[in-house]
Amino acid sequence: GKSIAVTGKLHHFTRDSINAKLESLGAKPASGVTAKTHYLINNDATSNSSKNKKANELNIPIITEEDFLKIENLKT
Repeated sequence: GKSIAVTGKLHHFTRDSINAKLESLGAKPASGVTAKTHYLINNDATSNSSKNKKANELNIPIITEEDFLKIENLKT
């Protein structure tokens, strides 16, 4: 039931495939970052994107695609 937003360039997924993977794991893909967002997936944590800035302002963890894959593998 976690809300997870994605931004930036992906290496292992397309945008559609990561959203499908999130849904298959019971998470809700989010189009933006709000106070209800649990994680932001971004391979460039130093990016000046609006999603990164908002996540930092709201103290939302920013994880890489690799971090997501590790977490996802723990659940299977």
